[in-house]
Amino acid sequence: MSLTFSVGDLTIHRVIEQETPFFPALEFIPGLTPEVLAENRAWMREAKALDEQDALLLCFQSYVIKSPHHTILVDSCIGNDKPRTRPSWNMKTDDAYMRSLAAAGMSPGDIDFVMCTHLHADHIGWNTRLENGHWVPTFPKARYVFAKREFDYWSEQNAKAEVPAFADSVLPVVEAGRHELVGGDHQIGDHVRILPTPGHTPGHVAFTLGRGKDDAVFSGDLIHSPLQALYPELSMKFDVDQAQAASTRRSFLERYCDTDTLCCTAHFPSPSVGKIRRKGSGFVCAAV
Repeated sequence: MSLTFSVGDLTIHRVIEQETPFFPALEFIPGLTPEVLAENRAWMREAKALDEQDALLLCFQSYVIKSPHHTILVDSCIGNDKPRTRPSWNMKTDDAYMRSLAAAGMSPGDIDFVMCTHLHADHIGWNTRLENGHWVPTFPKARYVFAKREFDYWSEQNAKAEVPAFADSVLPVVEAGRHELVGGDHQIGDHVRILPTPGHTPGHVAFTLGRGKDDAVFSGDLIHSPLQALYPELSMKFDVDQAQAASTRRSFLERYCDTDTLCCTAHFPSPSVGKIRRKGSGFVCAAV
């Protein structure tokens, strides 16, 4: 299983926190039919994307990218000590994430930027850690980059009723003065760009990295399973706007189809990284 990839002048490390069965496929993807699942069951099991009980297997991970100028962490995973509704995330105390970061040769103090594709609990959890009963930024010298549209959406939701993940993993970063709210045209140096990809959440973004071209793209939750590459119209149950998510997904896959861009998915089973290729009326993420 490859955890490190090189493309252009970038080195990309996968930092895995969990790889586990998640939801039954037919529940997670409401538009999926038993017939379509049956047609695809064999290859999905072979790809470790589906278990024997027809639950989707998902990876929960960050990517750490070393460019010539910066060390960038994309999506900070689940986190420890946090109240969550999923049992495998709730009040977690393991060291899997920090061990994985160390295995990539890095510590929290090495990160220059933390960039969040969106603000769901499993993408922001390690933004903060518990210290003497208070949430503090985990990555002490990093600037945390949030899309303004996404931040504003969750601020409004949190004002109506507290959103635990926003309260413990985003607001403490804001209070510490470590955040930047950015628009869809934001760039960091000549290597890092934002690609708006709304649908899963209103302000969801992908990140493209490379000097003057997209050597790698980090897709976040615009796609969860290889099945959605083959059938881009299949949106998942937590997409805020399922029709927009499907449209975004197809346009993203069309954009990168048959290019050399390395597509780094958030949740595909290992190796999680590949190049987008056309297959019939859909696509595959072909492992490199």
